[in-house]
Amino acid sequence: MTTHSTATSRPHDQTVIDMLRADPEFMNDYLAVALDEIEQPGGQTALLAALRHIAEAQGMADVAKKAGIPRESLYRALSPKGNPTIKTLLAVINGVGLRLSVSRRFASYTCGAAGAEPDYANAPSVD
Repeated sequence: MTTHSTATSRPHDQTVIDMLRADPEFMNDYLAVALDEIEQPGGQTALLAALRHIAEAQGMADVAKKAGIPRESLYRALSPKGNPTIKTLLAVINGVGLRLSVSRRFASYTCGAAGAEPDYANAPSVD
């Protein structure tokens, strides 16, 4: 009789952390996608999970030290129920070696001629 061993499965979180450790450049794309999808249902939770995965891949204690916050506060801020302040969020992003940037959401919106008042009536809604 031949026995077949079944591959042991790993939790998703650990798989992602291992991928981030194996390929640090993956961190850029991973966080960019999480930011792009922040307005989707569950997007804010997914962003916190992405930051947590990145911090765990780099070592929570090291990231907390670089961010200038206690390790326990970092865990709490990046937990599924976390609600970090903008100060904490930016400190963590900086602590993992990234930079937050902003780009125009709607490329078709322009302010008009140089020196002219912007046409807010035709601007996209931001609700």
